[in-house]
Amino acid sequence: MTAPYGHQPRRTILQMTKPCIHLIAGARPNFMKIAPIVRALRADGRLAWKIVHTGQHYDRDMNDVFFEELGIPAPDVRLGCGGGSHAEQTGKIMQAYEQLCAIDKPAACLVVGDVNSTLACSIVAKKAWVPVAHVEAGLRSGDLSMPEEINRLVTDAISDWFFVTEPSGREHLLREGKDPSVVFDVGHVMVDNVLYQSSQLVGVDSSGFETDAFKRAHARYGVVTLHRPSNVDSAEALERVAKVLRTVSGELPLIFPVHPRTRANIEKHGIELGPNVTLLGPQAYMSFLHLWKDALVVLTDSGGLQEETTALGVPCITMRENTERPVTVDEGSNVLAGTDPDNIIRLALETIREGGKRGRRPALWDGKSAERIVAVLAERLA
Repeated sequence: MTAPYGHQPRRTILQMTKPCIHLIAGARPNFMKIAPIVRALRADGRLAWKIVHTGQHYDRDMNDVFFEELGIPAPDVRLGCGGGSHAEQTGKIMQAYEQLCAIDKPAACLVVGDVNSTLACSIVAKKAWVPVAHVEAGLRSGDLSMPEEINRLVTDAISDWFFVTEPSGREHLLREGKDPSVVFDVGHVMVDNVLYQSSQLVGVDSSGFETDAFKRAHARYGVVTLHRPSNVDSAEALERVAKVLRTVSGELPLIFPVHPRTRANIEKHGIELGPNVTLLGPQAYMSFLHLWKDALVVLTDSGGLQEETTALGVPCITMRENTERPVTVDEGSNVLAGTDPDNIIRLALETIREGGKRGRRPALWDGKSAERIVAVLAERLA
């Protein structure tokens, strides 16, 4: 933990006399969701804020350039709580954030998504009588084998304000007994961010992106991202994935930015993906967006990418048995394919040959979600 908690004296005295919100982020996708909220807070002007980076995911690429890409300042506070098991990590974050809460006494704690940092900081804030605002509240997969599902359930059990991205979120929260007056339909900050970032790509020299050479060499291509244990943690699961990629890449070249754990398991089990699958390391946000936004199809098990592809109308095939984001299937460009390789192959080849599902952007996914969130918070705190 940087002393004292890595504070950066960037805010003015006037700013800090306003009610101050802690914006909690622990992993890269959290910062994508925090970024539009920071921009909206700046524009609104009624609230102060601090970006609290728990350190849940240590990423050497999360440097100044990363935050400049997102249009936000570097974190005000770095708790440095990465590593360890789920329990160890959650415990370390709770201990560090408890100390910060005691010093700062924030007016509210805003958490996003469903990572361990979301759960840990929500519990600490609630016990410190700090109101908790949960962005992306109410999402449910119904699958308790997913750590994220447990984090969602616990966080929503104790939150004070619920910002939902789609109708299913409201339905789940009301079924669980939440007061409708504190459940807000605001749209999706992840969509705010992808619309903002894609607009920033216009006119940018992309030659410095690691993905650029592949994109220039292939007029048509597909993108793969896989990281969930059910797809990549066993030899049997990886062989199912490999069958899909070998077959699909026979008709369309694929590029696969590989999560380090996934790459280690591919090498450990001697899995062959075939000559038409290009492997890269994890990508910076803009480099990856530059790649997938023009893909013919995306094959993924990511929750966030289901939403981002729907926002930009890119056909997406989700290699999972369930999704906590059903609006991407009901209205968007996403198809829930399950994990049977033959079914995934069939859907992928249909997309390649006939053109994939484009869908439409759901209601309130208009780039103004963060403005709605900030308006609600300012009304209650300022």
